[in-house]
Amino acid sequence: MLNAMDEQYLKQIESDFQLKNLIYIAHGIARQFGENCEVCIHDLKTPDLEHSIIYIINGHVTGRGIGDGPSKIILKSIEAQKNGEELSDHLCYLTKGSGGKLLKSSTIFIKDETGLFHYVLSINFDISVFAAVETAIQSFTAVEENAETAAESSGTEAIPNSVGELLDNLIEQSVARIGKAASLMTKDEKVRAINYLNDAGAFLIQKSGDKVANYFGISKFTLYSYIDVKKKKEELES
Repeated sequence: MLNAMDEQYLKQIESDFQLKNLIYIAHGIARQFGENCEVCIHDLKTPDLEHSIIYIINGHVTGRGIGDGPSKIILKSIEAQKNGEELSDHLCYLTKGSGGKLLKSSTIFIKDETGLFHYVLSINFDISVFAAVETAIQSFTAVEENAETAAESSGTEAIPNSVGELLDNLIEQSVARIGKAASLMTKDEKVRAINYLNDAGAFLIQKSGDKVANYFGISKFTLYSYIDVKKKKEELES
């Protein structure tokens, strides 16, 4: 028996010709590359971005399903669009999936008939086996002068299983950029960390302001004043 969320998605699919076509394309891509290739569709016009995935195939690759949320790159792109920047596709970049899988990913933004971005077609292909083989070959072919570590994937972006996990990852990244614990940061350093979160779209996540303010040991009023500091600086420089 279908729940209310499933019925909502089925109605949307039946009434949206463009979405139907994207689903056909998604199935074609998944059939071409097999069970290690996840293909999902996000709805950018949903009022609740925390549940942006409306269709997914081979969700076991990242551990996500219908009703789960977006990745960091999608949130960051939405924030950029709000600031008047044109969205651009992100093709063939590395990410990490559930269990530390190494993924080759592409994020493609789709406009509707009004010219506004409506959907995202996201492809995540598990290349862990290929990467292991490549590393094994490199260990035989490397020479002393050019020897490199096999951990080339250490800087790849993880695909979160929930928006809560995504927010935690973004906070960790903001702290890593400053290079010291939040409790040891100066005001200017906190401003930089918080504006990194703002640029990454972290505050599009519901109730994120409370969590970020608590993490940095400041009030919500101070949090948003820190964001205004950057805006005022940019206005003066423009």
